[in-house]
Amino acid sequence: MYQHDPNNNLQKYNNPSEYDSLYAHYQDDLHYIQCYLGMKKDPIIELACGTGRLAIPLAAQGIPVYGVDLHEGMMQHAMEKAHKQGVQVQFLVQDCTQLHLPITTKFIYMTGNSFQHFLTNESQNALLQSVKKHLQPGGEFLFDTRNAILNELSVIDEYEEQTITSNGEKRLTLHREEYNPVTQILTCSAVDQQGQKSFEDSILLRYTYPMEMTRLLQQNGFELLHLYGSWQKNDFHAQSPSMIVHVRSR
Repeated sequence: MYQHDPNNNLQKYNNPSEYDSLYAHYQDDLHYIQCYLGMKKDPIIELACGTGRLAIPLAAQGIPVYGVDLHEGMMQHAMEKAHKQGVQVQFLVQDCTQLHLPITTKFIYMTGNSFQHFLTNESQNALLQSVKKHLQPGGEFLFDTRNAILNELSVIDEYEEQTITSNGEKRLTLHREEYNPVTQILTCSAVDQQGQKSFEDSILLRYTYPMEMTRLLQQNGFELLHLYGSWQKNDFHAQSPSMIVHVRSR
């Protein structure tokens, strides 16, 4: 069985400011959650909350939000952002597979394709059982994951990207992505091409197939409510970029 220490798969998040600026304007998942919650003000839990991109605006609406993440640097950045905006969020550094939170809730969510960080069958089961333990009867769990489009994954993808760092410096990066069909894991690496500074990061991402996902959810006591192909609630099909998974605890 392929094993990997999740604590060694966080290199991509070592610069929270750059990560934050990269995704600051993405709001598709936020709009879905806001529409789902409506006027409800019950406490909710966000897993893998990162820099608070969703937790902070939801808390600003008067919703009690508990944000959980394993990366202490990301959490510190999120706490600083919330403090500057005068927003109260209960941020906690915990492993999502071993949650020990002071509440149960009617709604837990996890976006940003964070489900792909759970690389083994055991860690996926542990995540879902941890979620279930913190859901009230009939509570709902919402998450997303990239859809495995095989004709794309079958090709080793290499490309260059020029970006501007948070310090205003130009960075030319070589990206390489290679998929292992046995482990269902995509290895993504990025190396600095400027030669001026030492820079390298990598991340491993697990892909889960639709029928596999259905069985995984059923075995862990969840009922599938919706499977969408995007946050705009498009129908899911083979070429959908995402699986938006909305389930209820049985």
